[in-house]
Amino acid sequence: MRPDAVRGVRRRLAALPLAALLAVAGCAAPPVAAPAPPSGAPPAAGSARTDPADVPFLTAMVAHHDRTRVIAAEATGRVTDAELRTLVAAVDATEADELATMRRWLAAATPPSDDAGHAGHHAHPGGSPTADADLARLRSAPADRFDAVLVDVLTVHQRRAAALARAHRPAAAGAGVRDLADRIERSRTAQIQLMSRLPATRAG
Repeated sequence: MRPDAVRGVRRRLAALPLAALLAVAGCAAPPVAAPAPPSGAPPAAGSARTDPADVPFLTAMVAHHDRTRVIAAEATGRVTDAELRTLVAAVDATEADELATMRRWLAAATPPSDDAGHAGHHAHPGGSPTADADLARLRSAPADRFDAVLVDVLTVHQRRAAALARAHRPAAAGAGVRDLADRIERSRTAQIQLMSRLPATRAG
C-alpha cells in the first residue's frame, strides 16, 4: 500500500469510537526486531540470519497474509459499514508491512542442515479447502449480505492466524519471530473481538 494510502487509513482510524480504536490498535504495532542469529553462527554481512526452525511458520504466515490481502481486495467497493471498511483497510496495511518483514527474513534464512527439522520443528500448512470455500462464499455474497459474510469469513481467517502464531511462539528460534508471533496472536484476537461488536455481525 502506498504511503499516502496508509496515512489515509490512520486518518480514518481517528474517526472510530474509543473502544473500537483500542481494539484496532493491534493493527498499528511498531516494526519487530530482526531475528536473532542461530547460536554459534555469525550473522550475514550487516544482518542476522533466520533460523531454519522459523521458516515453516514464516512460510505459512506469508501464505495466510497473502490470503488476507485477497479478502481485503474483494471487500473494496462492496463494504457498506464504515467501521468495517476502516478495519479492513487497517488490517490490509498492517499485513502488507508484516509481509515485507517476513519475506525479508525468509530471504535471509540459513540453509537447512541435513538433520534440520528433525528436532521439534513442526510444519504449518498454508492454505486449505475450507479457506478456498470461504473466499468463494465471499465473492458470491449478495450485496445486502456482503458485510455479514465478510465479518464471518475474516473472523474465521484471523482466528487461524492467531492459532498459528500461538502454536509457534514457544518454539520460535529468533527473538524477532517470537515477537511477531506474539503480536499477531494479540492483534488478530483484538480484531475478532471488534468484529463481533459490529452491526454486520447481527445482520440477518
